[in-house]
Amino acid sequence: FIRRTSIDELPQFINILIGDMSIVGPRPVVEKELIEYGDRVDKFLSVKPGAMGLWQASGRSEIQYPERADLEISYVDHADLWFDFKILFMTVFAIFKGDGAM
Repeated sequence: FIRRTSIDELPQFINILIGDMSIVGPRPVVEKELIEYGDRVDKFLSVKPGAMGLWQASGRSEIQYPERADLEISYVDHADLWFDFKILFMTVFAIFKGDGAM
């Protein structure tokens, strides 16, 4: 229930309040996943991670690497306020639909 409803994501908002994360941006990854970004790892790490990202809005756990890396880099390449709003609404819609929830 907690994973399906994304309640487990709520602690990330503490990180947003203290400035370690933004609301929208590439989802944070563990160090061993950085290899998936290949020569694009510096680009991926050049922006603050977000609680909501293009990968999450596009299907969450239904999308695996390398497509996840491509989506996150696409965000970095095209980030602007309107894109952030689009991702925000896409993410909320995906959460309520339960898309990609384990």
